[in-house]
Amino acid sequence: MKGDEASKPDASDAEVESTPSQSPMDIEVLQVRGLRKALYLFLAVLFLTLGIIGVIAPIIPATPFLLLASYFLIRTVPKVNEWLLNSRVFGPILIDWQVNGGVRPDIKIKAVVIVAIAVSITIFVSGVKFIPTIAVLVLAAIGIFVIIKLPVARHQASSRANGNDVVEEVVANTKDESSKT
Repeated sequence: MKGDEASKPDASDAEVESTPSQSPMDIEVLQVRGLRKALYLFLAVLFLTLGIIGVIAPIIPATPFLLLASYFLIRTVPKVNEWLLNSRVFGPILIDWQVNGGVRPDIKIKAVVIVAIAVSITIFVSGVKFIPTIAVLVLAAIGIFVIIKLPVARHQASSRANGNDVVEEVVANTKDESSKT
């Protein structure tokens, strides 16, 4: 039947297992294999590189790239995602997202300001024509809209006060979920 064919997973990139979350601290981990794993690894490296550049150079915001890197890493190489969670530089951003469900307001403001400055410099320095300038402005507006629409992290003070406890709990939950696959 046609309906049965649609429900069969592709063996080359099938998700191994999905375990529902038991608490807000648990995260659902879907391990991938085959071609999808190779693609996820490539994207994880790409977004992690862009995130690192974003931390060092204020030209691009680091937060969205680190979130994307974590998304792909947790599905392919959970140990590297654990390293990110334990990182002094990257950990707080990812913990805010995974535990507190959003991005801190100060990070959102910095991201919007950086996008606005980068776009302004690009337009004024490059001297591009009217149509490309409009395209850049539209894309920047979409990016700023996405940043503004990101949820705000709740319970910020508690996650920073007990940062090590939070990281250990997130890492433990990640290990529990990935070991079930």
